[in-house]
Amino acid sequence: MFSPRSLDDDLAAVRDRYAPGSPVLDVDSDFETLPPAAAEDLGLFVDGLGPASYPADWLPEAVPDLLRKHAGPAFTVGLPGDGTVVRTTQTDPATVLVKRRAEGTPEDFLAFLIAERLVQIGCEPAPGAVGGDASSNGDAANGGDSSGLPESFLPFFGERYRDLDAAIRRPDPETGESTTGFGPTDVFQVANALFDAWVGLHARDEFASWEGEHPRLFDAWVDAGERLSGRLGGLSGEVARGDTDFPSATEYACSAVKHGLDLPAPYGALDTTAYRERGADYAVAWAEKTFAALVDEE
Repeated sequence: MFSPRSLDDDLAAVRDRYAPGSPVLDVDSDFETLPPAAAEDLGLFVDGLGPASYPADWLPEAVPDLLRKHAGPAFTVGLPGDGTVVRTTQTDPATVLVKRRAEGTPEDFLAFLIAERLVQIGCEPAPGAVGGDASSNGDAANGGDSSGLPESFLPFFGERYRDLDAAIRRPDPETGESTTGFGPTDVFQVANALFDAWVGLHARDEFASWEGEHPRLFDAWVDAGERLSGRLGGLSGEVARGDTDFPSATEYACSAVKHGLDLPAPYGALDTTAYRERGADYAVAWAEKTFAALVDEE
């Protein structure tokens, strides 16, 4: 299922700086979520396992089944939308997993994706930025790692995920049905996008510093940003015309944060020091304001 990946010199140097000792493993399958039996095999490559589970009351009544399973006691790794390379903090040390689909990814871009996950392992959030902070919710907040960035958006939002759901869906108090036209899958998509933006705010300064030291990784980061930039300017227009739904536009805009690109309204408010420092509370406040404006426009 897993095999150690050989790292080029620049990637080995990035690992030594940001995530010393973290294994980088090739996975012989494309997965959205690793099942418990497979996840437990990670123990062969690390010093210990720390399976995460999250309080049931973090979740609203209506959520995708995969998210409910992710929150439960079974040891699982990954969620839809995580990408070709993922990291997990449910191992000691944290682990980077490269999915089989990476075989079709350009070499330099794949190297950047691996470097990105290694950098994320070495980042630490500001106090109070994580809604599921370990100080109030036990070790679940970071999947066994109480100091670094959370593994996924659920421990990032913690109990505030219910508030995010309320901001986006505005459930009917009697039926629980959405009154905005957005469903649980939309909440999932927006939550994952907001988390991606927040993580990007922590990592991008490191990427920008690699121009001279790790030029291959720096160039791949710049190139990926340039590929995103062309569409950003017209994103608001796409939403207004109905060509792109708002959750998908949010996902696209948030993916540009780690590249330091100029974001159109209303996403520019997510590219701020305030978001990096306030984290989940800021994200929920942004969603409340933004989705209220969307509903008012209809």
